[in-house]
Amino acid sequence: MATDRPILLVEDNPDDEALTLRAFSKNKIANQVVVARDGVEALDYLFCSGQYSNRDSLIMPAFVLLDLKLPRIDGLEVLRRIRADERTALLPVVVLTTSKEHQDIFEAYRLGANSYIRKPVDFERFLQAVGQLGLYWLSLNEPSDPGSR
Repeated sequence: MATDRPILLVEDNPDDEALTLRAFSKNKIANQVVVARDGVEALDYLFCSGQYSNRDSLIMPAFVLLDLKLPRIDGLEVLRRIRADERTALLPVVVLTTSKEHQDIFEAYRLGANSYIRKPVDFERFLQAVGQLGLYWLSLNEPSDPGSR
């Protein structure tokens, strides 16, 4: 697995954050995980502003795991802004959320989400889902920027 690029986890729930980090660890996903706890922090990270103004803008995440129900700026707006900017337009974004709302699913795909996954309630299923995400996005998927592997 390519471990040179971080994973951006956009998650405001500390329990879901801890479960996701634990699932990455159990699945031997060694990439650094950057956690943004709201939509503003996620956009600051991606666009090197605010507290991330000194971040190397050439190092983009391998993929973004994006919750939808976020404070300050919601996940759909974050996705909209990611797709609107040429620097991040092709960045893989996986929506990982508890929302089963048909409108959320439709809107996420309309805005360019690469995948929409509902968080399983059962930890073993969650562990498996995160492991498969890591395998796919870090090993199997061919990135749009060949130099990013």
